[in-house]
Amino acid sequence: MTEQEKVEWTGVSGEKYTYWVYMLPANINAGQDGNYIYTRVDNGQWQPIYIGQGDLGQRTDIDQHHHSTCLKRKGVTHVHAHNNGREADRLAEEKDLLKNYTQAYQPTGCNETLGG
Repeated sequence: MTEQEKVEWTGVSGEKYTYWVYMLPANINAGQDGNYIYTRVDNGQWQPIYIGQGDLGQRTDIDQHHHSTCLKRKGVTHVHAHNNGREADRLAEEKDLLKNYTQAYQPTGCNETLGG
């Protein structure tokens, strides 16, 4: 059995966050809160297209995501996700990552504003 790929993303604070890699369509059960990053590979590197948090089963279903059209237009191929049960921690992580990966904001990415 092959071990699922993991990736580290680093916030502007220097904090490293470990995410599991899922090829789209992801099949993550609802009822699990966490952080997630919609991505694609450019020049051999993961590129963040949208950074968010919430119920992973709902938010990682690209067809149900509130930025589905943008994500598909930007060519996302994977979602990176990990569980994070405490909302304050999820929001802090999302903010930390968005400050380091500003390309996730429009027009390059699909984030509009923090929490958007």
